[in-house]
Amino acid sequence: MSTNIHYKAVPDSVTPRQTLVVGDRQLVQDLYSPKLQKLDGSVQKALELFVSEKLDSISQWSGKTEYKFVHLSGERSRNMGLVRSDLISDVVGGGKGDVSITLVLDTADAVPAAGLAVARAYPMYSRKTGKDNEDRNIYVEFITKNGSVSNEVLSKISITAESIRLCARLVDTPCVKTTIISGTDLRDQGFGGLWNVGKAASNPPALVVLEHNPEKASNDSRYVFVGKGIVYDTGGLSIKISGNMVGMKEDMGGSAACFSAFVSAVKNGYSGYLACVLCLAENAVGPNAQRPDDILTLYSGKTIEVNNTDAEGRLVLADGVAYAAKNLRATHIIDMATLTGAQLITTGNKFASILSNSTSFESKVIQSGQKIGDWCFPILYAPETLKKEFDSKVADFRNSVKDRMNAQTSCAGHFVEICGGLRESGDEAWKGEWAHVDMGKCLPPSGVSQSISHAPLPL
Repeated sequence: MSTNIHYKAVPDSVTPRQTLVVGDRQLVQDLYSPKLQKLDGSVQKALELFVSEKLDSISQWSGKTEYKFVHLSGERSRNMGLVRSDLISDVVGGGKGDVSITLVLDTADAVPAAGLAVARAYPMYSRKTGKDNEDRNIYVEFITKNGSVSNEVLSKISITAESIRLCARLVDTPCVKTTIISGTDLRDQGFGGLWNVGKAASNPPALVVLEHNPEKASNDSRYVFVGKGIVYDTGGLSIKISGNMVGMKEDMGGSAACFSAFVSAVKNGYSGYLACVLCLAENAVGPNAQRPDDILTLYSGKTIEVNNTDAEGRLVLADGVAYAAKNLRATHIIDMATLTGAQLITTGNKFASILSNSTSFESKVIQSGQKIGDWCFPILYAPETLKKEFDSKVADFRNSVKDRMNAQTSCAGHFVEICGGLRESGDEAWKGEWAHVDMGKCLPPSGVSQSISHAPLPL
């Protein structure tokens, strides 16, 4: 089944199976009711009842179309962005046939987040069979107090929505053959983290680098996305047990998000330098798997004593950010990963955790997430004290913490920062801004496949 999303009004030639109107009750009555003049009175009466009785939702059929009005709560704290995009994702999606969705919003500033919330509710990947598994079209229209939405904004929303759905498709799709870029060259060139994590798999690990470098860049900034791409995570010899391995095809969500964000930014006409580094590997069990007690040398030159092969994401990310800083001369690095289970405890299942060496860059990423409905929240930044969790007697660091009750999610991010060479001192020290996004346990909308779509664009 193919579900196509169009950010425009439903054409006159199409009779949708459902017309879904989402917004504050009174706002819906004030701004949407004129569109009902041509219909029979039953739909207008349903709208009046929806408002007068303060109902959460109400449905009424007119001909072959079901009209459904859904109240969108205006209750939101300062961390919830411009609109409750999570609620929009919850009420749209599913169903059968063509659908017309009208989002009635208080302000035009809320249009991007609201529109992208719809995209999250319609994943692209499905292997379900049956006669109801047919192609369908979703038409999304916006009504605001500010009037119509410009075609330029709608075009950008459409491009970003494609990238979000592509990200979800990459995560939902079962493990596929990895394109080999370097193979054993990773080992020979010093990528000790990425090589050792993936060397036991049938398909060797790969470092994929994409660059967008306009001839006349609009600024001197060099942004680089770095994504953890563990295409399947068994845990390695520290194997996942008791059902914890199920769903580990999603452990490449960081790379999926970075790739999709990169594509979206380029298609939307970003005029500066932009790169995307994908750290791809399968953390497999086999005769050649890395072992606890092994000592690795990362691309940064740091040595690591492995005490947990299931703490592999930070190893591949450290190689990725070191490459971004050294080889791509990044001024800004954003690494993204499904890194820790502790993220769920730290910032919950709707907010990714963000760790940054810069309060201004941290704020920029958070604001970007609020604009498009991908929420994140800052966590403790304290490398001076937390790096002690990785003390080793035989190497520079160990790869897993000593105390799991001591800010685990922050510790994992600091490992990437420090072992990626971003906190060196001296003349050759990297002086850029860095943000680490842990989206380990962020959940999709209710009833939607377990896709991970966090891809904030701070550009």
